[in-house]
Amino acid sequence: MKIRVKRLTSNDRDRARRLFSLMAEVFAEESAALSDGYLDQLLRRREFWALAAFAEDDIIGGVTAHTLPMTRTESSEVFIYDIAVESGYRRKGVGRRLLKALCEQAAELGIEQVFVSVDNGDAHALDFYRSLGGKPSPVTIFSFSHLNISRIALPH
Repeated sequence: MKIRVKRLTSNDRDRARRLFSLMAEVFAEESAALSDGYLDQLLRRREFWALAAFAEDDIIGGVTAHTLPMTRTESSEVFIYDIAVESGYRRKGVGRRLLKALCEQAAELGIEQVFVSVDNGDAHALDFYRSLGGKPSPVTIFSFSHLNISRIALPH
């Protein structure tokens, strides 16, 4: 099976829409229809990565990521936000190809560090990233939303 990986650009609005829908399906998450303007704006951002894996013309997986500028050095790192592969194509090297392409393209831009956050209970994802040589970091991630922001007490 020939798989090709392509970073989507502002000329790939319809492909991006298909990719993002596929990702929502894979994660069984609700998603809203994204407007053309929103997709165009997102895909024009150099800091945003959307790589799609294709089997012929069909999108079978993808990865989204964000470039984060560092403040301790004049460098950047890439944070992987999501990676998803259609169920019929899992365990066939698609995810591996996506990660390799992302790391190679980041390296071409002088970005040496790529990282991902994984839920500790997601054994499949933990095994996947370990199999690629990823080194786990003991980290806890906290999230805040508008629903709980009012609980943040300020000192008097």
